Amino acid sequence: MTRLLTVRAAVATMVSALVAASGAIAAQAVVAPSPATTARAPQVAETPADVGSTDRIIVRYRTQPTSGVSGAQLQSQRRDQVQETAANEGVVAEFVRRTSQGAQVWTLDEMVPIEDVAALASSIAATDPAVEYAEPDRIMVPLAETPNDPSWSDQWALQTSDTGLDVLGAWDVARGAGVNVAVIDTGYLPHVDLAANILGGYDMISDTAVSNDGSGRDNDPRDPGDHTSQNECGNGRSGSSSSWHGTHVAGIIAAVTDNGVGVSGVAPESKVVPVRVLGACGGYTADIADAMVWSSGGTVPGAPANANPARVLNLSLGGSGTCGTTTQNAINTARANGAVVVVAAGNEARDVSTTSPANCSGVVAVAAYGPTGSRAYYSNYGSLVDIAAPGGDSSSGASGAILSTLNAGTTDPGSDSYEYYQGTSMAAPHVAAVAALMISANPDLTVEEIETLLRSSARPFVGRCSSCGSGMLDASAAVHAAAGGVAPEPAPEPAPDPDPTPEPNPTQEPAPDPVPEPNPTQEPTPTSVTEVEPNDSRVAANVIAESGAVAGAIGAGNDTDWFAVSLPAGASLTATLTPNADSDYDLYLYGSTGRRVAWSINDVGAADTATVRNTRSSSRTYYVRVVYYSGGTGATDGAYGLDLDW
Repeated sequence: MTRLLTVRAAVATMVSALVAASGAIAAQAVVAPSPATTARAPQVAETPADVGSTDRIIVRYRTQPTSGVSGAQLQSQRRDQVQETAANEGVVAEFVRRTSQGAQVWTLDEMVPIEDVAALASSIAATDPAVEYAEPDRIMVPLAETPNDPSWSDQWALQTSDTGLDVLGAWDVARGAGVNVAVIDTGYLPHVDLAANILGGYDMISDTAVSNDGSGRDNDPRDPGDHTSQNECGNGRSGSSSSWHGTHVAGIIAAVTDNGVGVSGVAPESKVVPVRVLGACGGYTADIADAMVWSSGGTVPGAPANANPARVLNLSLGGSGTCGTTTQNAINTARANGAVVVVAAGNEARDVSTTSPANCSGVVAVAAYGPTGSRAYYSNYGSLVDIAAPGGDSSSGASGAILSTLNAGTTDPGSDSYEYYQGTSMAAPHVAAVAALMISANPDLTVEEIETLLRSSARPFVGRCSSCGSGMLDASAAVHAAAGGVAPEPAPEPAPDPDPTPEPNPTQEPAPDPVPEPNPTQEPTPTSVTEVEPNDSRVAANVIAESGAVAGAIGAGNDTDWFAVSLPAGASLTATLTPNADSDYDLYLYGSTGRRVAWSINDVGAADTATVRNTRSSSRTYYVRVVYYSGGTGATDGAYGLDLDW
């Protein structure tokens, strides 16, 4: 039997021991005050930048005759004039680039209040009648507002931070509307903060000894409780209170947001299709397999057609052993029906290869990390893990776990409540909800495309999380990638802009004087280095000290290689990835905070090139990441070349 174990205990070691003994994927409850009685006032979300200031200005010149003055002379005069006017205002201005409309963008050496930049713009226009207009280059920010749910500030996993998902950035694009997520679990309870987002599901439990409701399969997926008594699940096994596990998982995905009550869901406009498969002592593989088929719109004998087929299936459950044929066939059917299958990796702190269905083919296996960004002490790991997501870690206190909807009843349903749980059971629904956001942003995405974008948009680990997949789940980056755009930077990271010199155009002002090439005798000698493993995370990145070539290799299908470059102020880094002829590897550049700033994802055998410029006044560290997409692996078949030039 596949078993879910929830233990309400304050002693984490006792919980861990019970989990390991059960061979189950557990959601570990952490005792904490209910937010219904200790709700905090909502906090104002940080914006990506101070919208009342900027460090750039836009200047556009009128077309005018240049008789007697060369284009270079005129440009030089105008450059000097802008810089002199800026100096009179106490700032240093440098030319950055031209816009598509022929205007010039200038950068200032510091952030300046908008009103002061506007005054500088007016001075530039007043000192040169050829200026058509000058104005501040204002910084725009995401328009999603902090929800008014009183426990929003207690949901560290949703915040815009080093370890949060940045759901506000994702919500600028989509909130999950039109997407159904099946929660294949213990069922649900009509919680006040969740009921509005529940659709009709099904009770797939066929054994009345497991169901706890006195009947077999029926169309009522409500959770009567999964409490057990001493020895009920085997000699020597303790009894347990009802976990209301499915209600907690469903709340992570789709708790109603902006209703002034409780918590926020990651995909608050998506709908949950509850499918009950777990009861007393767990649930049977055959029932779970039928649930996957039915949830995705397939046919199950004796069950009515699913009126609400799901594009995403969440399975926060599992057990020991290899992936069985019944389970694998059900996963294959669900994927063929267009559903992404998200599975918790397990809580035994061991390699995920021993835990099913996380070790099955075609699933998104999810490890868990805590608020520090390091792998949670209980989380499984290994080469079969696809990605890591917030699952909670109460080592530093109860609030390090994941807060969601629950019920106060210990056996039978009681009143609505909220509680902190931790486990890969909590990590998986964060990924399932982000997948729902991605589909809402782009309904045409295939299962394979969703899985690839989830992995490729992941952020580098900020803590220690070896063998935790491609990185930390990033809701904003994943959703923007799904929509075909670039995720906004929450901090003013430099945008990739190599300062191209435009072709002369008589209707526009000539380009600024080109920067002279460095003296060849002063250029650094190109280097050639070989990648050193392990370098599968940002903190373990190989440091590249000088421009040159790197010889690397993709060791396995889940391998990713990181390189760090200290980029001087004003310099541009150009990375060129050349795979072997039979392989497709992708190239990503990240800023010093771990936010992606540029990327290239060309086809098999094609080189990828990406560039970023450090517009700051001091050197900054940038990261180059090589990611496997398809093709060869190993020292020979996985070989690639990486040229780093700055």
